[in-house]
Amino acid sequence: MGLVPIREALNLLAHDHLVETAAQGLFVSKVEIPDLQQISEIRMLLEPYCAKKAAAHATADDLVVLEALSREQSQIPPDQPKQLFDLDHKFHQAIARAAKNKYLAEILEDFYGHSKRAWFLVLPHLNFLSTAVESHLEMVQAIKDRNGAEAEQTMQEHVQGFYTKVFEILKSKSE
Repeated sequence: MGLVPIREALNLLAHDHLVETAAQGLFVSKVEIPDLQQISEIRMLLEPYCAKKAAAHATADDLVVLEALSREQSQIPPDQPKQLFDLDHKFHQAIARAAKNKYLAEILEDFYGHSKRAWFLVLPHLNFLSTAVESHLEMVQAIKDRNGAEAEQTMQEHVQGFYTKVFEILKSKSE
């Protein structure tokens, strides 16, 4: 592999705030609670909007995917947080696709990437992920019913609850 592709890859990582450049070299960026708070503020605005749009635009195929992901997630034992976490991400991606706004889906995926590093720090402590299944089922039903307000509210509570718990874990680890 040549130097140009490596340099370009490192520039992209720096652009995405995943590495920092310094006189001594490149370093993996630190996971900072204030950064995660800013990311969560944006996600708490966009994710509910996305769910509302999904209720208006979801196709029959979108609903099949959402229901399948919810069923699959409900069968994963609570002691498998990595699998639950991965399916939660797929569920949110499916809602973004159902919203039929590719730019919104891209933005949400970008913010997911930014927050993923922090989530992996707390993953061993995420013993509440199995409760997300219930809110996913409620969201799917609201989307099936074309009830945008209900889908939006359920997503708002879902994302807010998740970040509240993640911040509690991160703060307790830093004390």
